[in-house]
Amino acid sequence: MKKTLTTTLLLATALTACSTAAKPDPAPVAKKKETTGAVVWAPCTDLTGPDGKPLKDASLECGKLPVPLDYAKPDGDKLDLALIRIKATGDRLGSLVFNFGGPGGSGVDTLALASKAFASLGTRYDLVSFDPRGVDRSSGVKCGDIDKFAAVSPQSADFDRMMKEFAATCAKESGKILPHVGTANAAEDLDRIRVAVGDDKLNYFGLSYGTQLGAVYATKHPKNVGRFVLDAALDPSVSFKERAVTQAKGFKQAFDAFAKDCVAQTCDLGATPAAVQKDLQTFLKSLDDKPVKVGDRELTGGLAQTGVIAALYSKMSWPVLEQAVAAAKKGNGQALLSMADLYTGRRPDGTYNTMMTSLQAINCVDSPERPTDADIEDVKKATLAVNPMMENGGLASICRYWPVRGANDDAKRVDATGSAPIVVVGGKGDPATPYEWAPRLAASLKTGVMLTYEGEGHGAYLSGSSCVTRAIDTYLLNGTLPQKDATCPAA
Repeated sequence: MKKTLTTTLLLATALTACSTAAKPDPAPVAKKKETTGAVVWAPCTDLTGPDGKPLKDASLECGKLPVPLDYAKPDGDKLDLALIRIKATGDRLGSLVFNFGGPGGSGVDTLALASKAFASLGTRYDLVSFDPRGVDRSSGVKCGDIDKFAAVSPQSADFDRMMKEFAATCAKESGKILPHVGTANAAEDLDRIRVAVGDDKLNYFGLSYGTQLGAVYATKHPKNVGRFVLDAALDPSVSFKERAVTQAKGFKQAFDAFAKDCVAQTCDLGATPAAVQKDLQTFLKSLDDKPVKVGDRELTGGLAQTGVIAALYSKMSWPVLEQAVAAAKKGNGQALLSMADLYTGRRPDGTYNTMMTSLQAINCVDSPERPTDADIEDVKKATLAVNPMMENGGLASICRYWPVRGANDDAKRVDATGSAPIVVVGGKGDPATPYEWAPRLAASLKTGVMLTYEGEGHGAYLSGSSCVTRAIDTYLLNGTLPQKDATCPAA
């Protein structure tokens, strides 16, 4: 299961777009190219909105930064990192670099679509993000027909065969980049970005997987750590099995909260939380044998499960989940399929970004685990025991066939001794990066300062909690750390 706030941010953007009257595009503003260090900034030309139409925003600037493909051969082949920037609107402190998660999420697309969520920080910082190596515009990993792979359910008899085919296709289409993706190399890229934007210290906001990237950076470059926030923290040291089981528990907790809330407001899916779960399980299984037609596509069990998971990332999307499942049961699977498409990175024109492919490539390089058949079955049984709707082998199902060795200890080892304090945020109701990982990460860093959010959803800063927003903004803008073991109530 991916650990990303990209889904949360883009779902919010899509919902807003659906409920707001269209506004005319702003008049184009002629802008000259500007060079900062090794980056030539110019107007962005390839951004699209949630409706698939070109996104025009004069405040957005894009650029490229060449970095070594292989850091062991710094004078060898280069890879162009795609960057995006929104210049500070007030008295500038420097740049604040974002990674929104995944691994595999496009920072260029996400910052472009969700910049308003971080507008308060943009008063003092240039907001900067990037597509990490192996993602979209930065030599994105390609693996063939993603429609075919996304549609298969983890419970399907064809799942194992499809994962083997997926890995082989990735090797065929992206063999050159595969050995060089991964968190350790991305951390070195972050330091190149720091230099390119002209900062002595890296100011960084990592969300979800971005917390792992930030933690690895702080371990490798502790003296270069500026103001760091790691929100929706994960523990890089966990095994495939522990990750799958812990996330299965997290999504079960989120689904139970959704079902309870649904019933309290007269639910179309059942009269009790238990009935809601049983109803949904029965429906998902029925789709494996009888998918729901959606135009020239089908809502399969795998895609429906993906749509449900996507909606559980944020409490804001719970009403949409109820409506989407109820409609699908009546033969209209469009809404649930659209939610699945948002999660997998399928665009309105049928093409995909590289979220699903980059995710697998980075995760498999970051871990030396290559599970056996017995290991996979063990993970499936363990996830089924805690969450009947999420029986699967997790990342292990694909990494067992991955064509590149995964033995990168630097992607899992965390110890930022000597760095400036790092704010680590964990949410008690976070389904994708469960709370228990946050204090573990803070302890491993040695310089971590914990902030606990008591509410639901993946990512505390985007939860709507004024307490969390105030604490993080105060730190990033003024340098004042949260009090020790600070806690914010649910929004």
